[in-house]
Amino acid sequence: MSRYRLTESRLRAGRWEGVLTGPEERPELAVTLRDRDLGAPDLEARGPGRWALALAIPADCLADGVHTLLLREAAGGEKLASLAIMAGAPLEDDVRAELDLLRAELDLLKRAFRRHVAEGR
Repeated sequence: MSRYRLTESRLRAGRWEGVLTGPEERPELAVTLRDRDLGAPDLEARGPGRWALALAIPADCLADGVHTLLLREAAGGEKLASLAIMAGAPLEDDVRAELDLLRAELDLLKRAFRRHVAEGR
């Protein structure tokens, strides 16, 4: 398990940002997308054992489908965090199909609940 932890993570204006906490020594980090090394994120000290982390996501990393960025410790390769980016037209069909499935399951639960309530009286 890693000695560091990423909290308050967000994606804003093409930058992955967060707050990294852990031991006081500055961590050596790496970010990868599939087998591609995106380099180390920018770290700015915010106090003992606390850093503001930022990584500009290259535009060529954005494409149809789901892509996951992994933040790791450079030395041991321990995973600290991941960021999934979903984009493109093919994704629309997946989301719509999943939403239709959720609606069908909710309707099934509503009918079962109503039947249970009606029989319980």
